[in-house]
Amino acid sequence: MQEMLKVAMPKGRIYKQASKLFRDAGLAIPEDADDSRKLIIPVPKAGMEFIMAKPVDVPTYVEYGVADIGVVGKDVLMEENRDVYELLDLGIARCRMSVIGLPGGRPAIHPRVATKYPRVASQYFREQGQQVEVIKLNGSIELAPLIGLADRIVDMVETGTTIRENGLEEQEIIFHITSRLIANRVSYRMKNDAIQSLCDRLQPMIGAAAGNR
Repeated sequence: MQEMLKVAMPKGRIYKQASKLFRDAGLAIPEDADDSRKLIIPVPKAGMEFIMAKPVDVPTYVEYGVADIGVVGKDVLMEENRDVYELLDLGIARCRMSVIGLPGGRPAIHPRVATKYPRVASQYFREQGQQVEVIKLNGSIELAPLIGLADRIVDMVETGTTIRENGLEEQEIIFHITSRLIANRVSYRMKNDAIQSLCDRLQPMIGAAAGNR
């Protein structure tokens, strides 16, 4: 009998790309699940149960064992710093974490940096030898330099359209982001066969997708 895996899945665009990857790997994920409003979605033919979560909460669910595995962006992994195993780079939801500001803006002596990612931003500027004041915001980060709240921002960039439309420019790339498959440490031991089987099925699909880019 196949062991059931509880999978923390992020709502939104990452879920749609992850579910496609799972289908490409031969897992029976019904397509109507993509638009379901349910928070828990049984996927018995694939031996899974999806727990639909905010992306930022996925590592927490996995660390505390309410989910055996999860799909999460590298940005969230680095910001949350949870005690989980990182199993696979799924190669989906590609974007980057960048420093963004007004064109030609001169950094202040002790600049303020606004971000949804205070841990990532603090670590980056510390490694650059720069003293900054980090301000945590939860939305519309692009507003901060426009209204004088911050000199620069640290945020995710996918196409760059939003920052350009607001008169900002990407100044430095901190790191590139893709979504990862993570596992709870105890689940990885107790359900190793099921988790390894999933990884073995996904791996060729990841390689094929990378070759097509």
